[in-house]
Amino acid sequence: MTVEPPLAWRPLTLALLALVFAVNFMDRQIVAILAEPIKRELELSDAQVGLLYGLAFGVVYSAAGIPLARWADRANRATVISACLALFSVMTMACGLAAGYVQLVLARIGVALGEGGTNPASHSLIADLYPEARRGTAMALFALGPNAGILLAFAFGGAIGQAWGWRAALVAMGAAGLALAALTAWLLEDAPRSAARAPLPGTLAQCLRELLARRSLRHLLLAVIPVSITAYAAIGWLPAFLIRSHGMGTAAAGGALALLLGVLGGIGTLAGGVLADRLGARNPAWRLRVVAAGFALTLPLWPAALLVSDKTLALAFLALPCAVLCFYLAPTFAAVQSLATPGTRALAAALFIMIGSVAGLGIGPLAVGLLSDALRPGYGTDSLRLAMLLIVPLLAWSAAHYHLAGRSLAADLARR
Repeated sequence: MTVEPPLAWRPLTLALLALVFAVNFMDRQIVAILAEPIKRELELSDAQVGLLYGLAFGVVYSAAGIPLARWADRANRATVISACLALFSVMTMACGLAAGYVQLVLARIGVALGEGGTNPASHSLIADLYPEARRGTAMALFALGPNAGILLAFAFGGAIGQAWGWRAALVAMGAAGLALAALTAWLLEDAPRSAARAPLPGTLAQCLRELLARRSLRHLLLAVIPVSITAYAAIGWLPAFLIRSHGMGTAAAGGALALLLGVLGGIGTLAGGVLADRLGARNPAWRLRVVAAGFALTLPLWPAALLVSDKTLALAFLALPCAVLCFYLAPTFAAVQSLATPGTRALAAALFIMIGSVAGLGIGPLAVGLLSDALRPGYGTDSLRLAMLLIVPLLAWSAAHYHLAGRSLAADLARR
């Protein structure tokens, strides 16, 4: 029987979950800053790098998420999180020991298998710790994990990679994850589930039908697809873009992006959750419309950042887009957990993570890599910036669906 932790444990639990999310994202994104040295040593094309970073990871990550979420909806969520963290940390270290491309891809698949289990269980645990009125802010603090993970991957991973090589960087990142796994096994505790006596739906299909019956969730799914493609493609290829188009070194590019995506991105992620809670208190639609407004604001800045030839201007134009890139995470996570019933919360999180991962990791980096390879004969090193430019309009599609999801959110919450 799970014993309810005291209120003082809520901040500690949230901090541990955010750290797990940070290490999850650090191990996921470390390949992006190391892509150029990996490509040179293993003699890879941009498409092969995109496959390694994206599709090979995204498909397994998505497929593993559903059964691991079903396990988390029934079992001790703290145990699920600690075990999955230990697994993907070991496999990150294995990536650094890979002898060739095939072994690197297989180890990367192992990373994806472990990472598929931490987020759904974390979402469900946070939803049981924080009421709906405070859930957006709690999810925003949790969603700082990706920004912290990018900062660690790009700043420390880039510096270690430049000083001692990409293999040493991967081993170091994996070792840090194992240390955190030991800490979570010691300190992290599960919490009682809301409406604990409510029966779970009998089958996976019944769970999915229950979730997809809500119009706002359907629009959220359609919104997450394009923004995931854009976000993962941008995070995955911005380091190579700065190195190729602006002549920056691995450590310099990593440091710049650690500031843009880690620090400024973290401010934007936190602002997304706080604004969703405050504006949503007056009008529930703004819990999601705030994301649409943020994307619309940054749409013109992406082409400017990708097309200017001056490095300083490019980094300046990237500041606001990078700050808003993960703006959607907290409002989306909070809305999904508020709309799902207690018995399907981990599954609901896994469904959205699956869709976002298949689209974002599976399509985004690989599509940019294929486009870059196709454009290289005519455009040389500019092929990558042009390939990235072609995915920017997807943010407009995402903004439209966030607006529509906000329109039906209040009615769906009432029906739930």
